[in-house]
Amino acid sequence: MKIVMAIIKPFKLDEVRDALTSIGVHGLTVTEVKGYGRQKGHTEIYRGAEYAVSFLPKLKIEVAVDSALAARAVEAITAAARTGQIGDGKIFVFSIERAVRIRTGETDIDAL
Repeated sequence: MKIVMAIIKPFKLDEVRDALTSIGVHGLTVTEVKGYGRQKGHTEIYRGAEYAVSFLPKLKIEVAVDSALAARAVEAITAAARTGQIGDGKIFVFSIERAVRIRTGETDIDAL
């Protein structure tokens, strides 16, 4: 089992969710986060004053999938989240040692 974690631009959420649903991913967690990568933020003008925005708003999506589905999930997220511009995000894949569905007590793949 794997956790696929993606940091994406907020306006790409619906496209990424639809792409994951189409390959059989049934649940995901979305967290609003702020951060920066190579772009190091940007400057904005508000009421005539220019100021630096160091941490840009992003979304972190986490999905737990069977190991066989992880590569397809990465491909789906990449295709749906790509704009071709700097700041499109990153995807990380982690191994899951154990999973338990609290309601039923099912474990591992059955819990996903």
